[in-house]
Amino acid sequence: MGVVRRVVKPTTHKGKKAILRRESKLVENAKETLCFKGKHTSQIVTDFVKDLYDLKKPTIQMMQRKNDILPFEDIVPIEKFASKYNAPLFMMALHNKKRPHNFVMGRMYEHTLLDMMEFGVENYKRLKEFKVEKISSGIKPLLVFNGELFESNHEYGRIKNLIVDMFQREVAEKIRLQGLEHVLSFTALENKILLRSYRISLKKSDTRIPRIELEEIGPRADLVCRRNKFASEDLFKQACKKPKALKVKKKKNISTDTLGTTYGRIHVGTQNINSIQTRKMKGLKKTSSAKSSRKRKIANSTDDAKKPKTVTDPTN
Repeated sequence: MGVVRRVVKPTTHKGKKAILRRESKLVENAKETLCFKGKHTSQIVTDFVKDLYDLKKPTIQMMQRKNDILPFEDIVPIEKFASKYNAPLFMMALHNKKRPHNFVMGRMYEHTLLDMMEFGVENYKRLKEFKVEKISSGIKPLLVFNGELFESNHEYGRIKNLIVDMFQREVAEKIRLQGLEHVLSFTALENKILLRSYRISLKKSDTRIPRIELEEIGPRADLVCRRNKFASEDLFKQACKKPKALKVKKKKNISTDTLGTTYGRIHVGTQNINSIQTRKMKGLKKTSSAKSSRKRKIANSTDDAKKPKTVTDPTN
């Protein structure tokens, strides 16, 4: 016999609000991220996850206890945590002799694993080691991807999509120039991704556009690509599908050029200009002589049509 799932309705106002927060929406809120520690970790990868935690605040939660979880062998415990805390993104710090300073990040779709990537952390420099002015908390970073591999290689293309999803925040309708403070740069090399973090400084210039300078604030790390587990093309396409209510309907016969000018095309049927009623004007009226000459032309053309045609014999 199968287990019958009961639908338990909330009895308190707090329970109703919790269920409403979990309901699907046309425009989802900023995705939450969970940070895990494995059974064995190193100080390097733990500090690296803490630095990412500081950059992603407040849409991130740090789990304090160590968990005996190996995500590439059994992902079920992480899926349960993701369902419990309604967090589709996760990061995990691991360490062993075979894979030292191991960093895993991934995402869920409908509380099941969609994509997961494993990196090795090398040449790491902490956020606190950079003795410079830091950025404000909760700032949405600008993401810069350098290297042809992000466009030409399928694996790096999925990694790029995962990184964008990891650091994405609320959609900004308007941008204030002074609000652009943070840049995260990812440079793709062969089997390695270089992570750099900069603070944007706006300096005076002779024009209306300020002069921009970048100052490295950390963290700095070289991420060596190790194992990955990506979703199939059909599942990935289904996860990226937009609801019909958000799709912009294309208007027919309207086009826009490169300068932003909108053009419209109107389809008009065949017009009989002679029968169109126009404004009556004395100067456009036909005289009696013009009318009589037109009648004579019509009569002559009909007479010529009625006359029998003579056929000459070419042999004569």
